[in-house]
Amino acid sequence: MDAEPGTTILDAALAHGIELEHACEKSCACTTCHLIVREGFESLEDADEVEEDMLDKAWGLEPESRLGCQAVVADADLVVEIPKYNINLASEHH
Repeated sequence: MDAEPGTTILDAALAHGIELEHACEKSCACTTCHLIVREGFESLEDADEVEEDMLDKAWGLEPESRLGCQAVVADADLVVEIPKYNINLASEHH
């Protein structure tokens, strides 16, 4: 899929019909949009302290983990994996 630079990975996914949970409505207050950037990780700006703190709570954390609501697409291609599970304390889809 194509995404405009400056768009978050979450917004790009949603715009292309890819379901990615975001229980906190993109406010960096949960980890439901946790994803793993398999290629192109270096093109992303570093996570800030708030995102890093939230990532510490994510299931299946890896060194290339990011929150989709915070990771902003640059001009490099990305390959992203959506983990099979997430920690969702406020799921609307039971």
